[in-house]
Amino acid sequence: MREGVSRFGNRLSRVEVLEVLERVSRGETQVQVAGALGTTERTVRRVLARAGGRPSRRSRRRSRSALRLSLLEREEIRAGIAAGDSFRAIARRIGRAASTVSREVGGSSGRAGYRATWADDRACLRAARPKRSKLAASPRLHGAVSGMLERRFSPRQISARLRLDYPHDPEMRIAAETIYQSLYVQSRGRLRKDLARYLRSGRTSRRPRCGPSGRGQIKDMVSISQRPAEAEDRAVPGHWEGDLLVGKQNRSFIGTLVERQTRYVLLCYLGNDATTETVTAKLAEQIGRLPQQLRLSLTWDQGRELARHVEFSVATGVKVYFCDPHSPWQRGSNENTNGLLRQYFPKGTDLAVHDQAELDRVAAELNGRPRQTLDWLTPAEKMTELLR
Repeated sequence: MREGVSRFGNRLSRVEVLEVLERVSRGETQVQVAGALGTTERTVRRVLARAGGRPSRRSRRRSRSALRLSLLEREEIRAGIAAGDSFRAIARRIGRAASTVSREVGGSSGRAGYRATWADDRACLRAARPKRSKLAASPRLHGAVSGMLERRFSPRQISARLRLDYPHDPEMRIAAETIYQSLYVQSRGRLRKDLARYLRSGRTSRRPRCGPSGRGQIKDMVSISQRPAEAEDRAVPGHWEGDLLVGKQNRSFIGTLVERQTRYVLLCYLGNDATTETVTAKLAEQIGRLPQQLRLSLTWDQGRELARHVEFSVATGVKVYFCDPHSPWQRGSNENTNGLLRQYFPKGTDLAVHDQAELDRVAAELNGRPRQTLDWLTPAEKMTELLR
């Protein structure tokens, strides 16, 4: 930086120029600074003019973290730019990374217009807290997030789907945690509180969940260990996982089927009847509607409701494999889907009141929700892709 020169001809050294800037940034008046350095107010004003102007009141009040650039460091950056130094040379002089200097200046294109005090003021304004949330600042984003929550998308699904649907629109970006905070934390709430009921758990606070366990034993069953490798690695569609969703007092039931590759869901109305005759008949009815190439195998737990699995295989051509006892993770897709279905059919309720038309509507809605494992496509989109 060029040295400040008073009208009396005395020159300020670089150290004195930096002291002027530092004292002004702390809130001292020009008279006080001039008196402390033994110079004139005119010299102080000249120093400030060459540095880009007087720092604002906001920047003077702000407490500065040691991790952030100080006004003195910014002035060293400006002086290095004036001398034609590279960003690396400036960074070595102030003990910072070259990338820090480059970001501060704005790359090579920002060299000509860089001013230390202006940059310091701008940094202080950007660091001010609290900030207005992104949901509050963008009605478009707020509307999109609210609409997807009402369609029972999870926050993570919303975040990923917005990136997929608006690939070139930075405004339509939001982190899943931001959505959770807007629902859960009152001080950050920018979404209607009632939207929390559309979350999978329906809760307004986070709690651990426990999954159900396997049960039972079936005569002449074929172990999951004998299931083809193509079903294990999900390389080929047509391999299904199944289970029962159980209602109040274990007296009402819904049959659930999930295709392993696409996570496509089919639901079977069972009412209050979970006998093996009814379950196998209803499952065979649903499976029978599928194309032949999508009827390869079914993996079930060891519940007695599928004791007549041999008759089921004869009727449908679908081979049945049974999980090991107490091993629900061997039907991971189905267990996850049952968790999703509890949004529609809560525990402790009568499941018999939902007819097949209602189950088909729920299945369609679930098949229209994006999944991370499908690169945020929906099961319906993935199934359509396969059927083509």
